[in-house]
Amino acid sequence: MSQIDTLPPLREVVERHGLMAQKSLGQNFLYDLNLTSRIARSAGPLEGETVVEIGPGPGGLTRALLAAGAGRVIAIERDRRCLPALEQIGAHYPGRLEVVDGDALAVDLSERLGGGPARIVANLPYNIGTPLLVGWLSSEAWPPWWTSLTLMFQREVAERIVATPEQRADYGRLAVLCNWRCETKILFDVPRSAFVPPPKITSAIVQLVPRASPEPCDRRLLERITLAAFGQRRKMLRQSLKAVLPDPGDWIEEAGLVPTARAEEVPVSGFVRLAQTLAPRL
Repeated sequence: MSQIDTLPPLREVVERHGLMAQKSLGQNFLYDLNLTSRIARSAGPLEGETVVEIGPGPGGLTRALLAAGAGRVIAIERDRRCLPALEQIGAHYPGRLEVVDGDALAVDLSERLGGGPARIVANLPYNIGTPLLVGWLSSEAWPPWWTSLTLMFQREVAERIVATPEQRADYGRLAVLCNWRCETKILFDVPRSAFVPPPKITSAIVQLVPRASPEPCDRRLLERITLAAFGQRRKMLRQSLKAVLPDPGDWIEEAGLVPTARAEEVPVSGFVRLAQTLAPRL
């Protein structure tokens, strides 16, 4: 393993600070700095950029982001055991690492960012990854404050994020929300063996880049429609969308769709048209 800085190896850091991964926090640590450096590089040129990292743990990805030239890393960590290890990284990269002691689901970054853009790069804790992503995608202001998301998920979640109607088993509400507002792609897989402790599944790095001008529609209506449609995904739209309108046939046809279609057959643009044509009916 090549060295990216002169700090101690991560395994030594973990042992010194007693940072055994806790299942309750969804922790699986990456010790391989070659791999964390690959993740950092996949986020694009970082020289001078502000990067937000969620769940840095002992700081393997944090070190890679700083070594890659990130001008500033804001690392949000709720496990206070990790703070001394992160402080050591901050001392090695003075003025460039800000550690936030808190829950990423509750932290407001607006004051720390000062209105400036940032990239989010993170090995997300498995137990809060999807809620965090949905929160970032649900911003009322668009384009959002983040310029890209480079995130690690369980491979099955990654497939749900990038799915299209051609991948019917994976295509659902999450894919519609993600691909309505972003360009999405899976960059590469991360094997179980890369983690300590190894999880039961393969992981994958996913990248989302916000579309400058997504097709306009009311996000809340889009979420309401996809909840109804995919909540009864085996039923035809004329039946599943009765949860939205009692007699949805004319509405479905106005949106240019076939009432006998099922949710898994409708592209993102079709759901957007459903939201657009629903608004005047309410």
